[in-house]
Amino acid sequence: MVIGDNLKITSLEEGRKLPFWRTPIALLAVMAFAMPVAFATWSALLNNFVIEVASFDGSDIGWLHTVREIPGFLAIGVIFLLIFIREQVLGLVSLILLGVATALTAQFPSLGGLLFVTLISSIGFHYYETVNQSLQLQWIEKDRAPQVLGWLLSVGSGATLLAYLLIVVTWRTYELSYDLVYWVSGGATALLALVCFLIYPQFESPNPQRKQMVLRRRYWLYYALQFMSGARRQIFVVFAGFMMVERYGFEVHHITSLYMVTLLINMIVAPMLGKVVARFGERLALIVEYSGLAAVFVLYAGLYIFDWGFVFAAVLYVVNHIFFALALAIKTYFQKIADPADIAPTAAVAFTINHIAAVFLPAGLGYLWLTSPTAVFVAAALMACISLALSFLVPRHPKEGNETVLARGAAQPAE
Repeated sequence: MVIGDNLKITSLEEGRKLPFWRTPIALLAVMAFAMPVAFATWSALLNNFVIEVASFDGSDIGWLHTVREIPGFLAIGVIFLLIFIREQVLGLVSLILLGVATALTAQFPSLGGLLFVTLISSIGFHYYETVNQSLQLQWIEKDRAPQVLGWLLSVGSGATLLAYLLIVVTWRTYELSYDLVYWVSGGATALLALVCFLIYPQFESPNPQRKQMVLRRRYWLYYALQFMSGARRQIFVVFAGFMMVERYGFEVHHITSLYMVTLLINMIVAPMLGKVVARFGERLALIVEYSGLAAVFVLYAGLYIFDWGFVFAAVLYVVNHIFFALALAIKTYFQKIADPADIAPTAAVAFTINHIAAVFLPAGLGYLWLTSPTAVFVAAALMACISLALSFLVPRHPKEGNETVLARGAAQPAE
């Protein structure tokens, strides 16, 4: 019987021989689908909800996202939890927590209430993402990783697209409430996670993971790329969508339609970008990503200087997401240079590093936004330029002992 097999420990090799719908890759795909159902709906409605119902300004939204990122900063706690709970179980429990907290969002239409429920949902989101990244790098073969990661991105984009499509089609037609949509989307994610727990066996990686914090000198470039990625991405996540509502007056169905177009393009492009990374390597992919992002953020600043219209702003939003999809190259870069036993603890450490700037940037830049939105996007462009400089240090063929171009021709210590 399938139900109950979730208690069975199955080796990764045995798991790959199961019917496809029960393989480790299939589980990763279902989880990749389940998470955006709640998170994408929360994100799509958030800017309109906080402005129309909770009367937020730029400072309030900055504080909300600062609180949302605190669990990401504390993702290192995953290492402690893994002493007592399996990674796969922790990932599914985190998904359930995300779903339940999302379902309750509209019950707290105030700054204090939204800070509380956002903190709870964020714990679920960030702990899931930490574990999910670890499982992906452990369960996917290195030679297939870029393509499979691109495919999983496409699955997540498909789930997000479905959520957006349902909102666009039904929001005005049936005069839906924020309360109902949050309940349905959050409940769906929690239910899918519970089903995964019931029907999938516990997959055992061939490389036992260390249960203590791992900080290795030879991973320094990976840490630096993660730090800059987190800082730069926060500006886009917090302020790009907020700008569309505040400056251009986008309503729920408008902003969701924009998200839908973005996701449709990502569903097509992400698997292609995975193949590009596999063919040309992480170095070139990251150089292209950061060059493009620097240009996009400069153009975002131009929206306020030259008063370009909402169509140009929407195009920039879509292009920005296409460049973000190349970030899978950071994952595959680490997979190639890592000791296999370091993947889980380093994923937790990297998530914490990724969120160091995210804890203070949204609130700080929220105050700057009140006086100069242009300066906020200029700061993002400068951060993209720093990431670009770091990307030139990535070798064409990274591996243990060849973690950066600076390591060429030199014997490298293990630590």
